[in-house]
Amino acid sequence: MNRQLLLTYCQSQLKPMLRCLQKAVEIESPSSSKAGVDRLADFFAREFRDQRGKIRLLKHPSAGCAVVAEFWPERRGRKPLLLLGHLDTVWDIGTLAHMPFRIRNGRAYGPGVFDMKSGIVCGLWAIRALQALKISPVSPVRFFLNSDEEVSSAAFRKQILAEGRRARAVLVLEPAAEGGAVKTARKGVGEFRITVQGRSAHAGVNPAAGVNAISELARQLLRIEKFARTRQGLTLNVGVIRGGTRSNVVPERASASVDVRIARWKDREFIERKVYGLKPHHPEARLEIEGGINRPPLERKMAAALFHQARALARQLGMDLKEAATGGGSDGNFTAALGIPTLDGLGGVGDGAHARHEHVIVRELPRRAALLAALLARL
Repeated sequence: MNRQLLLTYCQSQLKPMLRCLQKAVEIESPSSSKAGVDRLADFFAREFRDQRGKIRLLKHPSAGCAVVAEFWPERRGRKPLLLLGHLDTVWDIGTLAHMPFRIRNGRAYGPGVFDMKSGIVCGLWAIRALQALKISPVSPVRFFLNSDEEVSSAAFRKQILAEGRRARAVLVLEPAAEGGAVKTARKGVGEFRITVQGRSAHAGVNPAAGVNAISELARQLLRIEKFARTRQGLTLNVGVIRGGTRSNVVPERASASVDVRIARWKDREFIERKVYGLKPHHPEARLEIEGGINRPPLERKMAAALFHQARALARQLGMDLKEAATGGGSDGNFTAALGIPTLDGLGGVGDGAHARHEHVIVRELPRRAALLAALLARL
């Protein structure tokens, strides 16, 4: 396999890649819009079908469709390589009106362009490159495009796990880290919901008759913050607090949502035990605790071998590929937790995920597609 031919082909395809990317970005697909995600699923299903892929659309009563596509099915004697991505974005319908797709100074901007529609386009062009150059991987290649990754991947988590179990390696099309680095470690993600039930009273006439739920909650949150183990990668963030009705009423109810991140799976038991072990400070207050770790960490040991192979291939393509760890999670966390080698961050190179300056660097798109194609051919 001539890696330079892969790169040359992908570079020759930059204009159609950008046209495809623009069409994808202009189909607004927030997680909350089933219709929008369905439209994008139909769009990529057509693109995959045009490349002779075997396509299935997985429907869900409330979430958008997921897309499964398989290439080189005649190689089914071996476990497939799995390309993971997601169709949904964090941007509401109507965002395009003030944040349109545009190319300026070598960067393509628009909602979802970096996270992660450019990654899907790179994966699609990796397939096109291999087909155009008549290079056949030794095993089938499967895509799974999830529809609700940005809101915890609840709709198709069972299917993601099933795809992961049948794969021999997983390549995640999420955007690259800073400078184009692939992601060899991701933190696990969780959320706790802490609710305090107190007792209301008149704050001026009879304050002692009340049990202040907000005061109790504040004390509990200070305790929770002390559970952090920053050096080990365990962090907590109190992100939302609700409580009270009026300043002259002792509040009878208050609640908080706490984000938690863990770098090591073994820390799950520690943090869940500590939070669920909280006791009321006020003897008449009552605590209600829900939640826990919902996405396991992607630990580096599950990505190391794939990274070294990717780095060697990238070097042959004239790229100096680096690795990075990140605090955010992806669907690759699930496959890595199954013990399947998983390499993340193979999508677009740019910046601004979930931010108004979200963009990809245009010249990097063919290089990422070529690297993906080389990995599919080599693994």
